[in-house]
Amino acid sequence: MSLDKLLTPVKVGHVELANRLAMAPLTRSRASKPGENPTELNATYYAQRASAGLIVTEATQISQQGQGYAWTPGIYTDAQEAGWKSVVDGVHAKGGKLSLQLWHVGRISHRLLQPDGQAPVSASAIQASNSTCFVVQEDGTPATVPCDAPRALETAELPGIVASYVAATQRAQRAGFDFVEIHSANGYLLHQFLATGTNQRTDQYGGNLENRARLLLEVLDAVVAEIGADHVGVRLSPAFPGHDIIDTESEAMTLYLATEFSKRGIAYLHIAEPDWVGGKPLSDEFRRGIRQNFTGAIITCGGYTAESGEARLAQGVADVIGYGRPYIANPDLVERFRLGAALNTPDQSTFYGGAEKGYTDYPFLG
Repeated sequence: MSLDKLLTPVKVGHVELANRLAMAPLTRSRASKPGENPTELNATYYAQRASAGLIVTEATQISQQGQGYAWTPGIYTDAQEAGWKSVVDGVHAKGGKLSLQLWHVGRISHRLLQPDGQAPVSASAIQASNSTCFVVQEDGTPATVPCDAPRALETAELPGIVASYVAATQRAQRAGFDFVEIHSANGYLLHQFLATGTNQRTDQYGGNLENRARLLLEVLDAVVAEIGADHVGVRLSPAFPGHDIIDTESEAMTLYLATEFSKRGIAYLHIAEPDWVGGKPLSDEFRRGIRQNFTGAIITCGGYTAESGEARLAQGVADVIGYGRPYIANPDLVERFRLGAALNTPDQSTFYGGAEKGYTDYPFLG
């Protein structure tokens, strides 16, 4: 099968991407500890994958309160900013483009990760069942533990959440990122405000669909004011089944937000599809609705091959295809797709944590 669309350039926001492959955000838990700083090892990893049309970085917490897993990088200190600048410089030197994914995990956290051992925060004080986070215990050993019960954010605290996104965006600008991506998916804080099952608020941020979308749109407007709409993307995950997320208005919310995003002229909308984690596949009708409502570029991500990605692009409902696990094991994924070459198999035992093994040691063609 020819890849006439997948391997062609595309304009996204203010830049032209060399091809329509995006490296999807992949938590790899290899930032420094303490400090949660990107390292030279991280810079090597991303630079190896610079032939992707766009790299969306691993989710990056905007504050200590926003962290839910040990060894994930932040973007709220000078050292973290400097680490990310090294990553950006390495990718740009090879002609690549990057988007920094801005993350606040909300209730998917634990007191061992929180400032002064406080409770995590969320839209409402509802604990995530069957959900875990990754911590370093008080004796220094790592462990996967159940998420702690959160407290509900007070209305007066929400401007501070918005300000944290703005501060992170300012640091991303200084580090040289081409875009920032607001992570409003996969059961994390902004998704917790969007979803009917996690948002039981009675103030202006709860209740009807427009109110539940309010915090995300306030974050978006503040980030756009800082960096410009054509430098901003948002990630959504309609029908996401993980992290104890229940949402009876998932599709309606996505279509509403797509319209609101278009009004603001943002660069792209990144859809994380649900079926790769056991959810019901998105319908073609719903995909067409997103396309109709959103005038920017659409990235869609979820278990695609070269062939299925090409087919999705041919449908006209997406402009870029995100690849996650294939990029773990195949830093030269674009070239392998171009040649129809076999793919390396990722080693799942090295997905999270560690050093070079399973991170920067996968072979290139030849």
